[in-house]
Amino acid sequence: MQASRFKLGLYSTVALLGLASYSVYQGTPTRDQVVLGTMLQGLSMAHYQPEKLDDKFSQRVFDLYLKRVDVNKQLLLAPEVAQLQQFQTKIDDQLRAGSHQFLDATSQLLSKRTLEIQALYRQILAKPFDFSVQENWETDPAKATYAPTAAAQREQWRKLLKYQTLAQLSELMDEETLKKDKPLATTKSGTSAAATSELPSTPAQMEAEARKRVLKYYDESFADQLQVDADDRLAEFANVIANTYDPHTEYFAPIARDNFDIAMSGRLEGTGALLQEDAGHLKVTDIVAGSASARQGELKVGDIILRVAQGAAEPVSVEGMRFEKAVKLIRGPKGTEVRLTVRKPDGAVLVIPIIRDVVVIEETYAQSAIVKRDGRNYGYIHLPGFYADFGRKGGRSSAADVKAELAKLSKENVAGVVLDLRYNGGGSLQDAVEMGGLFVPSGPMVQVKDSRSPAVALADQDPQVQYGGPLVVLVNKYSASASEILAAAMQDYRRGVVMGSTTYGKGTVQQVFDLDKAVSPELKDLKPLGSLKLTLQKFYRVNGGSTQFKGVVPDITLPDALTSYAKGEQEAEYALKWDEITPAKYQPTNSVVALDKLRAASAARVASSPGFRLITQAADRATARRKQTNLSLNLAAYRTLQQQARNANKLQTAAQNALAVLEVAQLTADASVASTDSIAAKRSARFLKPLRRDPALAEAVAVIGDGLK
Repeated sequence: MQASRFKLGLYSTVALLGLASYSVYQGTPTRDQVVLGTMLQGLSMAHYQPEKLDDKFSQRVFDLYLKRVDVNKQLLLAPEVAQLQQFQTKIDDQLRAGSHQFLDATSQLLSKRTLEIQALYRQILAKPFDFSVQENWETDPAKATYAPTAAAQREQWRKLLKYQTLAQLSELMDEETLKKDKPLATTKSGTSAAATSELPSTPAQMEAEARKRVLKYYDESFADQLQVDADDRLAEFANVIANTYDPHTEYFAPIARDNFDIAMSGRLEGTGALLQEDAGHLKVTDIVAGSASARQGELKVGDIILRVAQGAAEPVSVEGMRFEKAVKLIRGPKGTEVRLTVRKPDGAVLVIPIIRDVVVIEETYAQSAIVKRDGRNYGYIHLPGFYADFGRKGGRSSAADVKAELAKLSKENVAGVVLDLRYNGGGSLQDAVEMGGLFVPSGPMVQVKDSRSPAVALADQDPQVQYGGPLVVLVNKYSASASEILAAAMQDYRRGVVMGSTTYGKGTVQQVFDLDKAVSPELKDLKPLGSLKLTLQKFYRVNGGSTQFKGVVPDITLPDALTSYAKGEQEAEYALKWDEITPAKYQPTNSVVALDKLRAASAARVASSPGFRLITQAADRATARRKQTNLSLNLAAYRTLQQQARNANKLQTAAQNALAVLEVAQLTADASVASTDSIAAKRSARFLKPLRRDPALAEAVAVIGDGLK
């Protein structure tokens, strides 16, 4: 009943979006008017915390848009920003009138300035830098200011380019030293020294090569920027408007919606070729095993895609095309044909026809392992995301997959289970609710509330407990949304010990709406319009507190050098604030006993662990480095800092290597599959390798062991 009520709320929102009207516009509306008008109506009618379209709204859009299009304040001059300030309080009026003069004025200015800056960086990089001079460069964009004059802007760019050239020069010097010290050694790039004999050997030659590398980077970057068209600018502007409501309300252009669906489901329809942009070319970097490209057999790693044709249609050149647009041409519905004109590494050019099919990205799905310690087996489940078949195309569910992994672990007679939600950014709310029910007999897992109605408690409908033994949930700063729901539920029910670091703090619920479905049929020629990911609700723990803004504080905190610098919801712009509501009715299982003793024993182990001690030191160093934003452009000073960093990294690596190696193995069921499937075997090997030296996993297993004593 509660789940049905939740779904009805979403369906009614679709109906609200369907009421979009364009009577305020004269004549047939443009695509821009339809996109912005439909999106704004959806925001004003359905967002959790609607904003008034007033001068304050206009100011927010103005500030955020300029910050997005000129992140480091390197493109626009102060007088130009002053000129744009005439729009600070007019954007709301323009949107109501169906215009976007601020966007048009900014776009024209950015197009002009991009060409001018392109000429500027080429001029600067045409001459050598003097790295003996004692001068500094400020790297923090928050401390940057718009240059008042062209001369001041040139100086800003000179320092930026000098610093980037300095970094490249230092790398070249390292390669040169390696080549001299170890003539047959493999260099950082993976080629032998014999193959790198063309590397510059004199300081002047290395400096010239460093500038050449920086020039190549900027030429590629600016070539991409110069291909930005009106649709791209509109999408960026629309997304800024959405982001001023909250960080997770977004506008998706059609290709961005495709990428979002792929991330949420782990599936896409296409060729199965992994691509990257390389010097303006579309290069094949990998072929997904079992995909359409793998079965067809002719497309190989290293091939350059020159043209793309939809079946027998005229091919379209993708040379120099923006990466996202080229990829969109190659993807397509299952069963359709794409013909790729490719150039092989030997120069041969041929046309490769491929019938598109579903591509499954296995690494996005739940995986399990066995950790053997002190004569016991412990289960480990890695869940990278709360994926679900949102498109109802026969995809997988994370809750169903974790249930299956738990069933396999039960056959291994495990003494406890570690559920790893580190780096899990969330996904399906329903899967988080169902997954909580795998560990708890009955009761609500989360409360959901919109701005107009009382909170609704969402409970798992299956009274069966899939796993009732000791449980540890690993989290870190990148654990967000659905991860926080599940971790908080296990904490509130006292069902499991949450370990790691405080989570991200995303306690809001979004739904994605296809704007094409919100407009009348007579506007079909303007489609596709894109999609709106809209924050409809906030979720609350069963104890009444929100995970929004504050996150979930672990029961046992562990040092973490990799995420110590990560930003959470508290650092996001326009984030919704923390609050609390009445607790839901729930009965804690009290499966976790003597938490204080578990915490004390863990703290003692961590304090005496050389590995964790060095992790803490690494986190402290990272914090100190982040505060050092004013960097030297002197070569000797830079090299000294780099050597200090290398020495610290060596200590960290030595500490990691000194950690006791965990005995980690495949589950019996998985080993049986891998014995006859080489692809599965390689995937399993990649999965197991980092677990053997994972200090957080080792400590999680130790905590379970403490509870068994």
